[in-house]
Amino acid sequence: MSDTDPKQAVIYRRVSSIKQTKVGDGLQSQETRCRDFAHLKGYQVIGVFSDDVSGSTTERPGMISMLAFVRKQKTKGTRVIIDDVSRLARGLQAHLELRSAISSAGGVLESPSIEFGEDPDSILVENLLASVSQHQRQKNGEQTKNRMKARVQNGYWVFQAPAGYKYERVSGRGKMLKRDEPVASVIQEALEGYASGRFDTQADVMRFLQDNPLFPKDARGEVRHQRVSVLLNQSAYAGYVEAPNWGVELRVGQHEPIISAQTYQRIQERLKGGFYAPRQSDLNEDFPLRGHVVCSDCGTPLTACWSKGSHKKYPYYLCPKRGRDKLEGEFENLIGQATPSDALFKVGKGMFKELWDYESSQAENTAKAMSAKLIKIEGQLSKLLERILDASVPSVIKAYEERVRQLELEKQALKEKTALSIKPASTFDETLRTAFEFLKNPLILWHSGRIEERQLLLKLTFSKRLAYSRKEGFRTANFSLPFKVLGQFLGGENQMAHPTGFEPVTSAFGGL
Repeated sequence: MSDTDPKQAVIYRRVSSIKQTKVGDGLQSQETRCRDFAHLKGYQVIGVFSDDVSGSTTERPGMISMLAFVRKQKTKGTRVIIDDVSRLARGLQAHLELRSAISSAGGVLESPSIEFGEDPDSILVENLLASVSQHQRQKNGEQTKNRMKARVQNGYWVFQAPAGYKYERVSGRGKMLKRDEPVASVIQEALEGYASGRFDTQADVMRFLQDNPLFPKDARGEVRHQRVSVLLNQSAYAGYVEAPNWGVELRVGQHEPIISAQTYQRIQERLKGGFYAPRQSDLNEDFPLRGHVVCSDCGTPLTACWSKGSHKKYPYYLCPKRGRDKLEGEFENLIGQATPSDALFKVGKGMFKELWDYESSQAENTAKAMSAKLIKIEGQLSKLLERILDASVPSVIKAYEERVRQLELEKQALKEKTALSIKPASTFDETLRTAFEFLKNPLILWHSGRIEERQLLLKLTFSKRLAYSRKEGFRTANFSLPFKVLGQFLGGENQMAHPTGFEPVTSAFGGL
């Protein structure tokens, strides 16, 4: 390159976040100023490099690429043009490190906003500007944090929206969490299923979410244990907000909850119990009775596998100590025998109606008792908050704060129970319709073919595991309370009607 050839230059531009690359014109404005400066100085711009990260860090993809590019130039002295000191860094230490890195790569730093030099006065001005830039970044961060903390104190969620929620701007209230369907409904089903026991373990929740095409997966198309743990512990789903790192304790949020406070409380109780087990590989649609049937001779739970025959594979249930058994056909016969007759349903409905009326009459007393308990909890909270203000030992303060959190959860759960105890959510007929439809024909769930519904049938129908003998078939089954009660209406015997019904039973209740 001759002395008359134009000097080469690269432009480095930076904004603090990816959002700023899409909103506003920060990058383009910086480039325009730098190009005007290069044109004025007679430089030839041979590259433009950009970053969208905080100015407090030096590890930036754009900066690394620029330094590598400058090093490869055949002639030293490539100009590195920045719009302002703050675009290079937002901290004195970061500024000094990058300044040294550019010089080591053979570059010369220039800017239309400041003249860089090596004399003491120029270095002092440069360092002062870098320090001011750092101070501005810290003040901006502090102001942002204070604004976010104030919003959390007022019940607004200010962090990244949890799965199942999205941010929407609401007039006069700013951005608020709103349900994001259909993901919100999928998460609701998963959380309520775990709280109710429909999903025995976190692994069952993970399997449900993995199999649901509406739930978003990670880059590898999977739902991992850690993500399930986050979902189960996320208080935002129950309508709460909190920021422990900012000293903001749990409180009712302004957004719509996905699950009730009672459901969230049950989830936390189950999690504290440590009830967790990994998914067994052979617990699938091929063997729905696995884990629910034991060998009548030795009490060992039956396992299951596929066995290869001469022409095809066959599914078998087997006792690992005694041999193999196939029993699903006999199981369907057992369920069929557990179906009460229409006459027994009439008696059962009458009994449940009396119980419904009795419970309704107690609702007002229950509501009063819970209101009194709420007042007591409010008093406990007030005392705990006073103790927190007076305490100085960190471990004591932490214990008080945890107790406050527990009482807040209990308070919200009581409020929900009080609201529900005042007036039933539906009528007697509406409430019992679904339950009676299941009791009349529980095989509907079995014939659905879905493993979740088959597992639900087993939990609802039997109170204990079934015992099975290769010679005698199923032993006496321990039916759940609804089937047991309906089966005892005739007297002391636990008789269940066949699907066609018993004639003596029908005639005995013919007057109903």
